[in-house]
Amino acid sequence: MKKISLLFSFFVLLGSTAVIAQASEQKPAEKIWLNEEKHDFGKIPQGTPVFTWFELKGVGEDLKLEMVQAGCGCTTPEFKAGTYKAGEAVKIKVGFNAAAAGPFNKPITIFYNDGKQKVIFISGEVQSTPSTPAPANQGLAKIKQ
Repeated sequence: MKKISLLFSFFVLLGSTAVIAQASEQKPAEKIWLNEEKHDFGKIPQGTPVFTWFELKGVGEDLKLEMVQAGCGCTTPEFKAGTYKAGEAVKIKVGFNAAAAGPFNKPITIFYNDGKQKVIFISGEVQSTPSTPAPANQGLAKIKQ
């Protein structure tokens, strides 16, 4: 009976140690708020550039917006670097050149507050345009007579 009691005590002690270790590994709360972290353009026609606005704010501290960098040349972020008061809204315009047909999922990295990073995404599907124009509607000519 003593062996079972000691074994049980060991597992209880081990279990409480694991809980303490888990609590210390939790990530600190982010100091940035975003209106959305992923924007889906849906289906867009090929050759038609599109854009969206991401809004962000510093939470509980000022937000120092340092850089916004796109993952490729088809995505263009526009922003104003600087320090913004906590709670002050900052807008980042993100454009996408829909030149190539097919689905896309593009990352945009926001650098803020001396080296912190937040990755946001734009996604959608570029639908190819027909290689030839639609044929003339012959029925329309008959109606006009």
